[in-house]
Amino acid sequence: MHARLPDFRLGKVLATSFTATLTERRGDAVERIPTPHRLADWLAVSGLTVESCTTAQLELARELRESIHAALTATATRDPLPAPAVHVINDRSGQGRAVAILTPESTRHWRLSSASCVEDALGVIAADAISIIAGERDGKLALCASPTCQAAFFDTSQSRTRKWCDMNTCGNRQKKARFHAGQHKSAAS
Repeated sequence: MHARLPDFRLGKVLATSFTATLTERRGDAVERIPTPHRLADWLAVSGLTVESCTTAQLELARELRESIHAALTATATRDPLPAPAVHVINDRSGQGRAVAILTPESTRHWRLSSASCVEDALGVIAADAISIIAGERDGKLALCASPTCQAAFFDTSQSRTRKWCDMNTCGNRQKKARFHAGQHKSAAS
């Protein structure tokens, strides 16, 4: 019997969705792309379909993911960007060969090179991260208020006061914890 792989946490922002392929970073970490095939699956559901993925390409992807996470975290906390993370992001962005395509529905899709390689998809993700870090998008970069998560997310809500990377997971978990703590306190009184 095969162990069930964790679901992907897909959001509207490519770079932060990519960093969410490793969740609960400060708790019991959950790796959502444990194999090259799983990375190819994530890329496909993100509109960046590739023909195949190797173990070496998975390692490149994880290095990019962690570099983006480090740079997004630094940006959200207004700390200097870590130079090694900037180097990796720029390197991956420069290696990709992808073209932005405007659809008749006024949406952007990415067309990867004819070889449809992982490096092209990583270039798109790196470019998306650059646009967020450079402040080119309307929204606010924030860190999840969950003490075990601390995921970077891009808040585009009107008030820009969102606290959780995902209300269905981190937000609900924190609300339940507060509720149970309140019940325990009431029972002790």
